[in-house]
Amino acid sequence: MLMKDEIDQLQAKGISESEFESQLESFQNGFPMMKIVRAATVEDGIERLTPEATSDCVKRWKSYQNDVLSTPAVKFVPASGAASRMFKNLYEYKTSGEKTDFIDTFFSNLQKFPFYRILEDTCLKLEKESIEKLLIQDKGQLVVADLLDERGLNFGAYPKGLLPFHAYGEDVRTPFDEHLAESALYTKSAGGLVKIHFTVSNEHLNLFKALAAKRSESYKAENGIKTLNVSFSIQSGSTDTIAVGMDNKPIKVDGKFLFRPGGHGSILKNLNSFDNDADIVFIKNIDNVVPDVRREPVIDSTMSLGGYFLQLRDQMWAYENLLTDGVATANQLTEIVRFCEDKLCIKNLPNLMGSDLTYFLLKKFHRPFRVCGMVRNLGEPGGGPYYCENHDGTVSLQILERNQISDKEPIHISALKSSTHFNPVNMVCGLKDFRGNKFDLSQYVDPDTAFISVKSKNGVTLKALEHPGLWNGSMSDWNTVFVEMPASTFNPVKTVNDLLRPMHQSK
Repeated sequence: MLMKDEIDQLQAKGISESEFESQLESFQNGFPMMKIVRAATVEDGIERLTPEATSDCVKRWKSYQNDVLSTPAVKFVPASGAASRMFKNLYEYKTSGEKTDFIDTFFSNLQKFPFYRILEDTCLKLEKESIEKLLIQDKGQLVVADLLDERGLNFGAYPKGLLPFHAYGEDVRTPFDEHLAESALYTKSAGGLVKIHFTVSNEHLNLFKALAAKRSESYKAENGIKTLNVSFSIQSGSTDTIAVGMDNKPIKVDGKFLFRPGGHGSILKNLNSFDNDADIVFIKNIDNVVPDVRREPVIDSTMSLGGYFLQLRDQMWAYENLLTDGVATANQLTEIVRFCEDKLCIKNLPNLMGSDLTYFLLKKFHRPFRVCGMVRNLGEPGGGPYYCENHDGTVSLQILERNQISDKEPIHISALKSSTHFNPVNMVCGLKDFRGNKFDLSQYVDPDTAFISVKSKNGVTLKALEHPGLWNGSMSDWNTVFVEMPASTFNPVKTVNDLLRPMHQSK
């Protein structure tokens, strides 16, 4: 039985009592294991476009851009992640002074980082010495402190989206800047409108807004943009989840329930409500950007995703219109079933006929749709493409995180070993149906794909509940298609030394 002050806390966060009880039951009962069938590979779930098909898709997307005066597409960028993990190795060195290969690489290449000049100025101001002299005196810890700590550049407290990633002569660009520049190339409408949305943390919102105000006019002038609409949202407190101890009982701190952010699946709520006009939405992570001189293959591949999306979506809408009117012939129904199996990769369809088959196909078509880029797995961390069994017995494509794959289940182990690609988070999503009505994305989530992780806070071990991931379980009941993309399109920055990779260098 909840006390009044506990109910008040839930109401203040926008969490219902039933949702609270459901979360507690999840810790007690856990979640069912994913029914993985096999890994998706090229020729079996991952489409490899020929050069000719890629060119045709790029042309199709460009034509669509040129034909639409209002909003051909919106870009949605999850950008609330802090940069602290990016500097994990540097923090360890700052504390211990122990030099590792990572630290040696960092210092020996320091002048290649885009923040070198401002770090040099900071060291001269605070330490009265250049970086070179400090390193000769074995004072590398001071250099790192001036980079990370509040008395210096305070990079450890910044979000990734606001850190210098690329050098342009005397100037630098952040991932926020690069997303603006990139978006202008494949989301600008014929009327010169560009719309981009960032999900950010509340503590950094004003910093993002300030940078947007500072950069907007220059990007409009450089890219022929008449209207640049940059919007922001923060993760709703109602998506936080209760933390429990190892006994599954709620943890309290100073008499209040301890809640934690519910993972990136929480921003499904942001995606569902950020722009009522949004039809086609490109989703890409904040740290997967490149400088201008490296951008051409990225833009071409992204436009090809857009063109392939249009190709399949237009066909889906034509079929759905036909099914809705109830005039599909037996031959047309056979054609539609083949499209579901071959193009949408929906397998194990039930053996139905007539009106039963029409109703079943309508349910399958009347869903949000996404085309997801997949990259050859070269050892990068991240989820991957698999075939999984759905609740209705059909089999379809899903993106799974590593923690959804069991090391004890033979089928899971086999699928993992045969996996060839991974998810770089580069996708095109359709949020409206063929009549132009917007889908309620919350209706297409598989709640069974949430998961429980073990965390630590102030030395206390606890269990945390994470919602189904944004591109995992939150999009589980979408129509999903995978397309192979070149490795050059995936350039994440997970550690600071990743900025030394060739694709992040301007020369």
